[in-house]
This record gives sequence, C-alpha cells and structure tokens, in this order.
Amino acid sequence: MKKLINDVSTVVPDMLKGLVALNPQLSLLQGGSIVVRADAEAVAARGEVALISGGGSGHEPAHGGYVGDGMLSAAVAGEVFTSPSTDAVLDAIRAVAGPAGVLLIVKNYTGDRFNFGLAAELARAEDIAVEMVIVADDVALAASGDHAGRRGLAGTVLVHKIAGAAAARGLPLSEVAKLARDAAAALGTMGVALTPCTVPAAGKLGFELADGEIEWGLGIHGEAGVARGALEPADAIAGKLLAKIVGDLALQAGERVVLLVNNLGGTPSSELGIVAGAALRELDKLGIVVERAWAGTFLSALEMAGVSLTLLRVDDERLALLDAPAQTSAWPALSGRVARVSVRAAPAPAQPHPKGATLTREATLRRAIDAVCACLLQAEPTLTEMDQRVGDGDLGISLARGARAVQQELDTYAVETMPGAVLRSVSATLRRVVGGTSGPLYAVLLLRAAAVLEQSGGTTARQWAQAFSAGVDALMELGGAKPGDRTMVDALKPAADALETALANGATTNAALTAAVDAATDGASRTASMHPRRGRSSYVGDRALGHADPGAHAIALWLAALRDSLAD
Repeated sequence: MKKLINDVSTVVPDMLKGLVALNPQLSLLQGGSIVVRADAEAVAARGEVALISGGGSGHEPAHGGYVGDGMLSAAVAGEVFTSPSTDAVLDAIRAVAGPAGVLLIVKNYTGDRFNFGLAAELARAEDIAVEMVIVADDVALAASGDHAGRRGLAGTVLVHKIAGAAAARGLPLSEVAKLARDAAAALGTMGVALTPCTVPAAGKLGFELADGEIEWGLGIHGEAGVARGALEPADAIAGKLLAKIVGDLALQAGERVVLLVNNLGGTPSSELGIVAGAALRELDKLGIVVERAWAGTFLSALEMAGVSLTLLRVDDERLALLDAPAQTSAWPALSGRVARVSVRAAPAPAQPHPKGATLTREATLRRAIDAVCACLLQAEPTLTEMDQRVGDGDLGISLARGARAVQQELDTYAVETMPGAVLRSVSATLRRVVGGTSGPLYAVLLLRAAAVLEQSGGTTARQWAQAFSAGVDALMELGGAKPGDRTMVDALKPAADALETALANGATTNAALTAAVDAATDGASRTASMHPRRGRSSYVGDRALGHADPGAHAIALWLAALRDSLAD
C-alpha cells in the first residue's frame, strides 16, 4: 500500500487539520473529527437553521469541504468508510445549534442513520429542535428489495446546497427540511468503477477487477457493485448510466434537470470532461433540458477510478437555491450554466499551399508518404512501450496521430511535380496536429528540406539527399541536440551523411537508401549505452541506460519503409 499518510490511526485528524489550516472560515472542535464554521455562533444568533452532515471519511472533499456560508454549518467525520459515533454527532449539534434548530442531512447507510438518529433524539431531550433528512439517491438498487435500502451517493451534495441556501434565507426548520426532502426525492445517481480502492487500515484492495473489466452500480465505501462487465467507450457508459437514472426518475422530454458528473477519486479531469460531454449530448437527444451542469470531485471513494452521474429534477425555485451564493472550499465557483459547444474555424494561412491536381495513388512520392505513415501506425505500440521506459510514453501516439492526419489530407497536397510544396504541406499538417517535441522537430525538418527542393527542383536522388541533410541540420539547430546526446539526431545525422556519401560514390538509389537505413539502425542501437543529455530521456538520467531511444528507433523504422516503397 502506497499512501501519503503518517499513520493509519491518524489519517482523519491529520486530514482535517490540513483542511482547517487552509480555510480561515473553518474551525476544528476539540477531539479533531468535527469541522464547524468559525462564525457558527453568530449564524445561530441571527436565527438561521444549522445544517450538519457527515459520515465516514475517504469521500473528500465531502463532507468538510461543504462547510461554509451558504451550505453546511458542521461536518462530522468518522474513520475511513465508518460512521461517526453518536456522541460525535451530538457534540456537533451542540456546537452549532441556535434557536432556529438543526437539520441533519444523512446518507442512507445503516450506521449513519443509527448514529445521527440517536444523536437527534438525545439533542431533542436537551430541548434542541432537530430534524433529519435521509438521502437515498442510488438508482442501481431497486427501490424495494432484500437490502438495507438505496444508498446515499453524490446527489447528497446537491441537497446540501439547496438546504444551505434555504437556511441562509432565514426559512424555518420545517421549511428547510421539506425543501431538502423534496430535493432528495427528485434525485437519481449511479456510478461505475474502473478500479477498486484501498482503505488505509485494511492495506489491500476492497475488491478485484481484471484488465478490461468495470463495476456498475457500486457504492462509495469501496464495496462491489450490482454488475460487472467489459470496459466500453465513454459515450456508451454515460448512455447506460443515464438510461437507468432517467428511467428511475421517469423523466420525460421537456423536463428540466441539473447534472452532476462526479469523480470517484482517481479519474483525470480530461476523462471527466469526456463523460460530461457525452452525458450532455445524450440528454439533449432525449429532449431533457439541462439547466445546470458541474463536473469535478464532489464525493469520492478514496483513489477509486470511476465516475457517477446524478440528475436532479428542478423548477425555478430549486434552481434559484442552487444558484444562491456559497463560500466553501469544495462547491465549484463556476455557475454551472451550460453552453452549446461552438467550434471556430482556424484562420487560413497567409500563404496558402500551391494548388494543383491531386496526387495519383500510383505516384512515387505518394507511395513513399503512404509507406512512412503505415509504418508509424503499425509501430505505435512498440514506440509507446519504448517511450514509457525512458520518457513520458506519448511518442508512438503522437507519431501515429500525425500519420493519420497526413493520410487524411494527402489528397489536398500539391502535385508530385512540386515536391517542395508537398513537403511544405506535410510539415504544416504535422505542425498542427502533433504536439510535444516531435511535432515541431519533424515540421522544421520537412520545411527546410522543402526549401532546398524548391531551389534545386528535386529531380535527382542527390538533390533529395541534400534536402534531407539540410532538414536534419535545421532540426539540430531548433532542438539543440547533436550526435551523442541520445536523441533522434543519433539516427538522423548518420543516415543523412551515409545517404550523401553513398550517392557521391556512385551507389544506386536503393543501395544508398540501404546505407542510410543501416546507419540509422546502428545509431539508434548505440543510444542504449549513451548518457542522455537532451530530449525525453534527459529527465530520467542513467535509468535510460540499456534502452534505445524511441525517437531514434522511429527514424530507422520509417527510413526502412521509405526505402522499401522505392525499391521498384
């Protein structure tokens, strides 16, 4: 188990101390498991209902992240995935209660219901007005069945927001509680996990998933879900989750909702954005009006990779409560308003590519470009694996992306009798679609080679060799690498020199290209014993030793493909 903790027994107090230290508007009650608003006494004195939620830890930013103006008055944290004690909940009630009373917002887990419920009874015995709202938004479980009831999931955060805004308006306890119960009844949530999570005290995964498997309809305590299946594209996953939620809520076309896309803990923001876009498109297809949408980490399950989707049916009143201001560390600053995605066309180049008839499929230059692209697409897994050992793992993907783009745009390039213009067009394609370092390096190589060909005409093998050498020089100038630095230059420079030398000595084109391929292959293999001074491997130092540079290896591969395409 690898976690950034001090001791499994102090995870919760250590975490809460950090939260409070970063938020001057919060305080920590003695005992270290209850976060309260620093101005809780003043809020109670002006007659606002106090809101308390909580439960097991491990769901951060819930619940302490929602303590603040416009949301919770206090959050009670139990141990990881364990309900807080009755006495801890009672301490929280006593700390924030005023004349207006207290509303407890509780997720539907047996331990939470028992401990919060008993604390409410004890508080009433002390003449504190207390009501409790249970949130059970998990649509993966049947509304009735042989289980403890539907679980409370990420939709609980929306109940916090609605009740918090109602309390801030000064509404009485009964009205705040009714608004919260009505919201809870209009909620539906379902999640899917890509990985399990590890409870610190247990030290091992809560369940196991094979490669390519996902878990549907799981809870937030690391427990297994209601079904297991194969990994599917994000669009399909979002569609299945929404189908279950929409069906459970009996939503009809024209109805209004808000959408919450929740990270279960270990999902990158990029993937959340993909799922959010898929969900919005699916709801639009169904004719359901999305008034607000948020994506982020709202209620997690430690480091579990996965996502849950929540829909809440809204009207003008409920929407106004969601729009009301709130100042907490976790509620998003964005308004949640949804915009239609507009894609603007990129500006046209100042000097458009030369026009002319398209290349024929049989043309020599076309055949060579096709061969290089096919080679890079086939080599994607190998180059990716090599780059994962010594770099950031994106080389194969980047070169394959460039190859696909060139294939798609090849028919728009100039005629074969204008080879410089063709290379200039390929350079522009790579410059536009390939990021990182590879894109600009390949682009400048092709750009300089194009300039030389435009001057010489590019009608002989020696003119092409001179253009290749000039392109390699331009790449070295831009990148700053030289032979021996363990980069693609260690394959490119020997290949360019071998090509020119062989042709100058009277070798055939095929023999000269073979000499270039051999020089590139030898140069690439030599990089395995070089100390990295430039490029991707310079960040890992001597850990790269024993592994050939993937950029140099790619040069040898596509040079061989180019030679073979020209063998006739």
